[in-house]
Amino acid sequence: MRSKEIQLASRPVAMPEPEHFRIVETEVPAPAEGEVMVRNLFMAVDPAMRGRMYDSKSYVPPFELDAPMEGPAVGEVVESRDTRFAPGDLVFHRLGWREAFTAPAERLEQREKGILPPQAHLTFAGVTGLTAYAGMLHVGGLKPGDVVFVSAASGGVGSLAAQIAKIKGHKVIGAAGGPEKAAFLLEKLGLDAAIDYKAEANLTKALARELKGIGEKGIDLYFDNVGGEHLHAALAVANDFARFPICGMISQYNLGGNAPMAPRNLMLMMGKRIRMQGYIANDHKDLWQHCMADMAAWHRAGLLHSAETIHDGIDNALKAFFGLFTGENLGRTLVKLG
Repeated sequence: MRSKEIQLASRPVAMPEPEHFRIVETEVPAPAEGEVMVRNLFMAVDPAMRGRMYDSKSYVPPFELDAPMEGPAVGEVVESRDTRFAPGDLVFHRLGWREAFTAPAERLEQREKGILPPQAHLTFAGVTGLTAYAGMLHVGGLKPGDVVFVSAASGGVGSLAAQIAKIKGHKVIGAAGGPEKAAFLLEKLGLDAAIDYKAEANLTKALARELKGIGEKGIDLYFDNVGGEHLHAALAVANDFARFPICGMISQYNLGGNAPMAPRNLMLMMGKRIRMQGYIANDHKDLWQHCMADMAAWHRAGLLHSAETIHDGIDNALKAFFGLFTGENLGRTLVKLG
């Protein structure tokens, strides 16, 4: 079987450009004993993948040069030489950025077919769902009466985090870039207020204005996907003892040689006794069963809207990835491969 894959050709310093990558066609080898051949159906692209393009130590190793990149994907087993898998099985894995592959069976996780669409295992029924669930309910410790602010609330994780807070009965303000996304937060997700940060000269004043509009003075939980000015605004309007689960800081990923921007009012964290905690989904695997049960129940009840931007074909995967940093995506960004 022939397969196209996207390799990292060189390491970008600032914003990634097409010349940092190459598309290569390869022959997928037949599986040896204990291996499985998979044809990918959908792959996801994440802002966090930008960090693996640096040659630096992190919680996951950097991408290798001249080798296919990796990312979450779902696929269908084509051929198996391991008794745990059979042709036609649906599997989750982290060998995206390629159309097909052969790998040891240990790298695959079986998923039930027919209950949910395949791509759901990359959205609310996958690690994206766990990231939102763990951050909002456990790292953030959402509790009765909390007023919640979510940045990048129209994104894959942010949209789920905001909806979890609404399902739990909280007032939620979301920030997103552009009038269409702001309308999506209000009309589709049912948030109490939405900020189009691109239209605001001062995000702190905009957040204070929206708080007043819903009858509140401050926020108790800030779910951070962006950092930078969003984090600065959240600190400015936070109530005492607010909690800030830090899921991502996309505004800081492509600064190149410039130093990351710390909030100018970070000292407020001390006086307000704010708890700020970074986390990754793998820290909370113990929540997986509870998360999936809740997500499935909310989805069946029509309480959970799964937003997706789907690009067709691996030749459009880089366009999908670049779009993450220019605000072109709504919800989870996926590439359909099958």
